[in-house]
Amino acid sequence: MFKISHLCAALTLAIAPFALADELSLTGEFIDGIAAVVDDGVVLKSQLADQLALISQRAADQNIPLPPDAELEEQMLERLIMTEVQLQRADRMGLRISDQMVNESIGLIAEQNGVQFEDMPAMLAADGIDYAKFRRDLREEITLEQLRRADVGNRIAYSERELQMCITDLEDNVAINSDYNLSNITLSMPESASGAIIDETLEEAAMIIARLKDGADFAALAIRYSDAQNALDGGALGWLKGEQLPSLYTNVVAELEAGDVTEPIRAANSFHIVKVNDMRSAVKNSEVDQVLVRHVLVTPNEIIDDETATQLLDDAFVRIGEGEEFGEIAKLLSDDPGSANNGGEMNWSGPGTFVPEFEEIVNATEIGEVSQPFKTRFGWHIVEVMDRRVYNNTEDLKTSNCIVKIRNGKLEEETQLWIQRLRDEAYVEVRI
Repeated sequence: MFKISHLCAALTLAIAPFALADELSLTGEFIDGIAAVVDDGVVLKSQLADQLALISQRAADQNIPLPPDAELEEQMLERLIMTEVQLQRADRMGLRISDQMVNESIGLIAEQNGVQFEDMPAMLAADGIDYAKFRRDLREEITLEQLRRADVGNRIAYSERELQMCITDLEDNVAINSDYNLSNITLSMPESASGAIIDETLEEAAMIIARLKDGADFAALAIRYSDAQNALDGGALGWLKGEQLPSLYTNVVAELEAGDVTEPIRAANSFHIVKVNDMRSAVKNSEVDQVLVRHVLVTPNEIIDDETATQLLDDAFVRIGEGEEFGEIAKLLSDDPGSANNGGEMNWSGPGTFVPEFEEIVNATEIGEVSQPFKTRFGWHIVEVMDRRVYNNTEDLKTSNCIVKIRNGKLEEETQLWIQRLRDEAYVEVRI
């Protein structure tokens, strides 16, 4: 059965459906109320009530103690305010999420939970979840993710020196050979924080660590004190590959065992406390099946219809069979700007590189063979499989994982600063 806990993992920032707030009109009917005015929008009391109910249920399911009601309400309202600020910014930027993107995300959630896409409405209904509201919540979550990528992620740069230092470190650091299940608490500070604020934040971090040593629950303290986006999830970061750990954590975590908690880790504008929930060994070397192909693409347009496109490729297929060079035909006929000048040849490619219908034909074609014409979303193709190989992509993974690692190391810090700036620039009037 599809459980609500699955949705919580997929929709960590989702806005719950509007429910009736506990306010009465003069006629005795339930009405909603405004919890906060945020620039051109509002946060409704019903939104706040629904989110408080959701986090309370999740905490009860996981046996996590919550802070006092007033503190939890303040945290949740601030989270809803920041969500509204970000959604308004996305709207001003013209950021729109297509139905296709929503469907792809739902398909992934369905796959992870062992159900078909078309069965999702019934599965959600069985758990009391309205499918239309689920889609709206998911669209908002994707919008927030795309906004952060545009405003923060795409602006995080790294130098060649940082990359080379990271690759060198991969050879020596024990953390790289392990996977980690982590949780964290982030105590943020303003940009250019004064010495007094830094000392005050460090004292708060020391207090939290002291409580942890006395047996306090990490998730409960994360909910109460952390400023990170995952705070209300108990600070859970989930499983991370060692080479993908934020640079800030790598050297510290390498010295820990499952169950250990770090001392405060200083970043530019924050302190971090990290707990190693679990760890496991990771495979160091990696191999992947790759294929080298070339193709001819004919894209139908106002002049060339499907029938004409297939006829052109049928003729090309015959000419290749009679000895004409595939590459020369591709240069003259192919509409693929990325490969036509190279005789239709693509780079060595692994699984998932091509769209499914193209990959299916490639997988069914022997080395040296040319396929019959077939159609994908891009048009009509013929393809030749030139070679296949098993490729050790460990070095490639080192580079790509180091890029992820460096960016992850900067992402949380930059995100917190970005959120602070958005909050400072927004007009907010709390009405409860």
